[in-house]
Amino acid sequence: MTIDWLTLQNTAHAEFTARLAAVTDWNAPTPDTDWNTRQLVTHVIEEQQWVPLLLEGRSLREARSLKRPLSSDLTAEWARYSKAATDAWRSAAPDAQVQLSYDTVTVSDYLREQVSDVTIHTWDLARATSSAEVIDEQLIAAVWTVFEPQKETLEASGLFSSPVPVPEHAPLQSKLLALTGRDDRLPLSA
Repeated sequence: MTIDWLTLQNTAHAEFTARLAAVTDWNAPTPDTDWNTRQLVTHVIEEQQWVPLLLEGRSLREARSLKRPLSSDLTAEWARYSKAATDAWRSAAPDAQVQLSYDTVTVSDYLREQVSDVTIHTWDLARATSSAEVIDEQLIAAVWTVFEPQKETLEASGLFSSPVPVPEHAPLQSKLLALTGRDDRLPLSA
């Protein structure tokens, strides 16, 4: 199966944008217990801030020094940095190298990582805002191809909570969320 990650990047950003429009309480809890809604959205925006800088070939140190503080209008900031990241992905050479905090990877690998991050946090935001939790099936299937092969190392990475057991017949979205320590069968606890 060939996956068009550039198209999925657009899909992931559209899905996140739709959930962002549902935010009414920026202090509401999210399934990621380290963050409230404002912190979760800030994290996703900040990740997009890095994209154009790193794809230009800047070092991590240079990118950090050029990162700008976000205004209080996170919806406008998301629109700004989502567009900048999307434009940068379109013009990047897939095999070019990108320096990340943990390794140097190809643009294609970085794109898959970014699409996966936005997708998981889209569900977090959906749960936090009580908005539609079902995410595009093609997006979920593609992100599954990123996370499932890493199931043994995800918990050890510290990026996610321990995997949650789910029934074998669970939908793929539930299985994907479970790999990242999220249980879509449980209500969000305040």
